Amino acid sequence: MTDHPLNAKGLQCPLPVLRARKMLRAIAVGDTLTVEATDPGALRDFPAFCEATGSRLRSSAEEDGIYRFVIERLV
Repeated sequence: MTDHPLNAKGLQCPLPVLRARKMLRAIAVGDTLTVEATDPGALRDFPAFCEATGSRLRSSAEEDGIYRFVIERLV
């Protein structure tokens, strides 16, 4: 399993999710994508994104205004 970082800081909705979707398609099943974003809308967008794409949201956290999401590609 490999982790792939995605810096989406400074981007507003829907760009963080769109970039995550593109990158998620490029990684292997079982790999993870770690997204860092500053848009507060990401808190609701990424759980919905994972549900819609069949991915697993392994964790989400916020520290100093940066939201970090770890997404595992399942399919």
